[in-house]
This record gives sequence, structure tokens and C-alpha cells, in this order.
Amino acid sequence: MENRTLRDVGGTPGGIGEFLLGFIMACVGGYLIANQVSVVGSYWSFYGANTFGITLIPMLFGVAILFWNGKSMVGWLLTCGGALFILAGIIANMHIYFRATSLFNSLVMLILLVGGLALIARSLAAHDVKAE
Repeated sequence: MENRTLRDVGGTPGGIGEFLLGFIMACVGGYLIANQVSVVGSYWSFYGANTFGITLIPMLFGVAILFWNGKSMVGWLLTCGGALFILAGIIANMHIYFRATSLFNSLVMLILLVGGLALIARSLAAHDVKAE
């Protein structure tokens, strides 16, 4: 292991070319798929319509307590719990759609992503490296 070089990927000899090609393919495929996804917000419906303001109250009390005493565990609990509650509510009310695209474009995106991930996995296996 003391003779390791930059070409050694994942602790095994060789595979840097496959790793880099796979990484680029996976990044491009992931970007293209993410680019085809539309995220649409919805109305907040926690025990009725238009109740988003009520969910802010615990977090605001927590922030006020933290301004008074920054070491208050109750303040940190209210602030973090309120922020997590708001984040969970926003995520729960999102609608995620895959926009219409051609079959060819879908295949290109999926092949780039899956092929890139497979090349990354393959690069972690030991390769026969010729002595220079």
C-alpha cells in the first residue's frame, strides 16, 4: 500500500479513468433528470386552510428566548422544532412532476446516470496495472 499513486481509486490499483468518466456521466445524467422535474408548491393545510402563520409561533417564541439567553435549551428546542415543523410542512405540500419529454431524451438521461454509476462502481475493483 505504500506504493499508491493518484491512479489508484478506492484503495485498489488502477481505475482512475473509469472513475472520472463515470463521475462525469453520472453528474450529467443526474443534472438532465433533475432539469426535467417541476416542483410546484401547494397551499398549506394544517388543521384547515391558511394556517401557516400558526406554525410560526413556536419558532418565533424560541428565537425570542434565544435573544434573551442564547444558552437556553428551551429556546433552542422551540427554534429547531419549529423550523423542522415548517420544513416538513413545506415538503409535505409540494407536488413533484416529471415534465413531458421524448423517449430518446429519457433513455439518454437514464443511460448516462446508470452507466456512470456502474463505471464508478467498476473503478473501485482492482485492475491489472502494467509496471512502467
